[in-house]
Amino acid sequence: MPKSCFWKRGKSPRQAQKPTHVYSSVRPAPLCRTANSLIIRPVIGPEPAGPSLRRWTRPESGPAKHRENPLPEPWKAMIDINFIRQNTEAVRAAIRDKRVTCDLDHLLAIDDRRRQIQQEADNLRGQSNELSSQIGLYKNPKSKWYQEAIAKGTPVETIKAEGDKLQAESAAIKQRIKELEDEERTTATDFKALMLTVPQVPSAKTPIGKDADENVEARRWGEPRKFDFEPKDHVELGASLGILDIERGVKLAGSRNYLLRGAGSLLHHAVLRLAMDVIIERGFEPVTVPILVRDEMMYGTGYYPGGEEQAYRCERDEKSLVGTAEVSLTAMYGDEILDESMLPVKLAAVSTCFRREAGAAGKDTYGIYRIHFFDKVEQVVLCRADEAESEKFHHEIIANAEAVLQKLELPYRVMAVCTGDMGQGKVEMYDIETWMPSRKSYGETHSASRFGEFQARRLNLRYKGEDKKTRFCHTLNNTVIASPRILIPILEQYQTADGSVTVPAALRPYMGGRERITKH
Repeated sequence: MPKSCFWKRGKSPRQAQKPTHVYSSVRPAPLCRTANSLIIRPVIGPEPAGPSLRRWTRPESGPAKHRENPLPEPWKAMIDINFIRQNTEAVRAAIRDKRVTCDLDHLLAIDDRRRQIQQEADNLRGQSNELSSQIGLYKNPKSKWYQEAIAKGTPVETIKAEGDKLQAESAAIKQRIKELEDEERTTATDFKALMLTVPQVPSAKTPIGKDADENVEARRWGEPRKFDFEPKDHVELGASLGILDIERGVKLAGSRNYLLRGAGSLLHHAVLRLAMDVIIERGFEPVTVPILVRDEMMYGTGYYPGGEEQAYRCERDEKSLVGTAEVSLTAMYGDEILDESMLPVKLAAVSTCFRREAGAAGKDTYGIYRIHFFDKVEQVVLCRADEAESEKFHHEIIANAEAVLQKLELPYRVMAVCTGDMGQGKVEMYDIETWMPSRKSYGETHSASRFGEFQARRLNLRYKGEDKKTRFCHTLNNTVIASPRILIPILEQYQTADGSVTVPAALRPYMGGRERITKH
């Protein structure tokens, strides 16, 4: 997708929005409606002028069930139940290897009963309709059938008795249909809840393991620095240089909070700006996204259910603060049908991210490694439902992140994440870990995932191919850079014996040419 372009959309259900600026010369695509979705098609030709260029948005007010064209409930589209039926053992292995809680046998039993109910109810509805037609004949003395029955000598009492008998049968059938509908609602609720727990089957290339200790190193770049003096850690450096104030951050917001001050704040923003420049140069469209999103988007991208304890939630509004711009970028085309010619869609956003770090009590409490808020440049790709193409883009987004680290000249390694550490929805996952001297090890700084159709099914995110068939997209994402965690290796790797820090050459243009961070 050409970077920096918006898509032309029709008026919203409530009103047309103000004209939206188009950053590129590519003419935006018109949006057409189908019964349940939106279809976006590219337009070839000169850019139209005037108020015809508008953004389509969903209404903000009212409960979700009353919104026009809402995103689907998360259980309406996820892992295909037909795939689960046909690949039961592969799904069972995924449950075991990913170490997720999912009662597959109960799900299959519920699915069988759900189909039985549907079949029986459909048959009974057909019988009920047929009986209703017959009862109408028995109860209507003016009907041709009734008059012919009388002419043949059938007593009126007999006709009435037969009609009453049919009515009783019809009433019994309707009662049974009601019982089935009640059972269907209960069964559907159980089915939906169980379907939300089914994991994506991982790629055959994914190493099998129980946790992060069994991730497999794929490659390394750069050599960790060997110091000829006693190096300080990032907390000591930050405090002595007046650029990191954890004490006042904790005073303001509690544990796992901080302040970046002066050159520390400039360094932080320099890293983000470098990352955005790199990703834009590589063809990604920059997007400014909401960081407070509807809970449907958290379900759609796979963070709910299961991740609620890690998110800061606004229950009153049924919204959540995102832990990554992945949520907003991936969900922005939810419940839409894209034209295949638009793919791949490559998006990038810098946003503040929020994580409660529930369950991490006592873990990584020192410094700014594991904190409640940070800024991150995220990259997302939406592509065709093609395994080879999806894998190609996976390697591309990893290479994008590596390019930033190489510009910063930070040693790192790429790790193939094992099944027990990769999460429910991922087909394949790689982490990038950057060398952090104070930890005497590599620390995770990037996470690159491909999901296949997992997120797209939940979001009802589809595309129409040249063959006119509609398919679910594949989705992928990766960190480009996350700060202030990346400041740990920058400060520690670039420190000098006198306690100052050399600004990496790649960041100097973003800091007014500044070469060193020194004490005040």
